[in-house]
Amino acid sequence: MKVYTQEQVDDLNSKIKTAKEALQWTSENLHPRVAKASSFGAEDAVVMDIMLKINPDFRFFTLDTGRLPQETYDIMDAVRKKYNIHLEVLFPDTNQVEEMVRDKGMNLFYESVENRKLCCEIRKVNPMNKILGTLDGWITGLRRDQTKNRENATIFQLDSGHGGILKINPIIDWTWNQIQEYIKENNVPYNSLLDSGFTSIGCEPCTRATKPGEDVRAGRWWWEQNGNKECGLHIDP
Repeated sequence: MKVYTQEQVDDLNSKIKTAKEALQWTSENLHPRVAKASSFGAEDAVVMDIMLKINPDFRFFTLDTGRLPQETYDIMDAVRKKYNIHLEVLFPDTNQVEEMVRDKGMNLFYESVENRKLCCEIRKVNPMNKILGTLDGWITGLRRDQTKNRENATIFQLDSGHGGILKINPIIDWTWNQIQEYIKENNVPYNSLLDSGFTSIGCEPCTRATKPGEDVRAGRWWWEQNGNKECGLHIDP
């Protein structure tokens, strides 16, 4: 495993300012022990397109929670065909899912924040931790204006929650309008839920379209009126 210091990360952030530069550096220094995590939202579509123009052998993985919308499965296949890539699909531990559902029911997440976080942990966080344990870095589609938890994020970060590997956020300073413009200008395949007002895409029962004027993450866990709209994948202790 490659180990970076905070000083090295700070130096990278002082020199590298664009998504293309960040992904070029990542390709040259971390491939093949780096991969893009994708939930197939708009940001993921953009980052994936930029990555493959730099290195067609970049790695990609996604978390199949067992509760995804059909539209997400559709875009998975569309992306495979357009870019001719191998997509690593990760699944939750069967025994953990069975025990959770047996004890708390299929729709436990509506009952409490604690239950919702448990479901996210079993279906998303645990599978993610397994693959990140094999990598020197991972690439995200995070943007600063998505949540308060992300407002101080930088292009390069040390992910102390995953052994100190590098976390690369190439479009961290992009706006929602920039994302939409890139998709249109570059004819990028995207999740059709975006056309129905979904500005953030997760599991089918936990995501709805956002309304005019709402925060871009308002559709995630929409029944929770307050609190941080995170599942645990991007919470760094």
